[in-house]
Amino acid sequence: MKQISELYKDDKPREKLVKSGASALKNRELIALILGSGQKNFPLMTISKAIESVLEKEGIDAVNIERLKNIKGIGIAKAAQIAASFELAKRFLVEPDKFKITGPRDIFTLLQQYCKKQQEHFVAVTVDGANNVINSRVIFIGTLNQSIVHPREVFAPAFTDRAAAIIIAHNHPSGNIEPSFDDIAMTKKLTEAGSILGIEILDHVIIADKNYYSFKMNGKL
Repeated sequence: MKQISELYKDDKPREKLVKSGASALKNRELIALILGSGQKNFPLMTISKAIESVLEKEGIDAVNIERLKNIKGIGIAKAAQIAASFELAKRFLVEPDKFKITGPRDIFTLLQQYCKKQQEHFVAVTVDGANNVINSRVIFIGTLNQSIVHPREVFAPAFTDRAAAIIIAHNHPSGNIEPSFDDIAMTKKLTEAGSILGIEILDHVIIADKNYYSFKMNGKL
């Protein structure tokens, strides 16, 4: 049985919560903390991901005992524990004004003010573990290339906000949303830097007046 204490150091949700706060944890990490341990042949994070999948596909109301009991590795005690935790969260649910990112269109909507800019604006959007927007900041204005946009400036907001991840975006004044060679090279460099720093880049979205391009949706991230 794999306990929280047996997870790799960088993946320990309890230590991560103590250091950075609950908002820095991903959904599966929060679920892992509620579960506490896995079962034989069913690792803790595998069960957590299964519950996260139910939440994403069916919503919080689907997290009931009967539904949870159908997930391998969860017995009646764990099912009751999870169901009670989520019911309590629903009863005290607050902050309806938070902007949640569910896909690139949400980024396109969030950053509409930059769509018609005559210069390229490179923006970093920080999000918490539930993909709610914490903040968005312009990192650079002007023609972008892989040497100008430095990882230090891109990831600094994530540490300031204690974010779980970031989304990067920039506008194309020409209206052509296809990524350039420099866009692709820059994204690769920043993604590699994020892996080292432990800050995931969820997507890179290019926005224009009437459309957008998602690196993630197009298999380039």
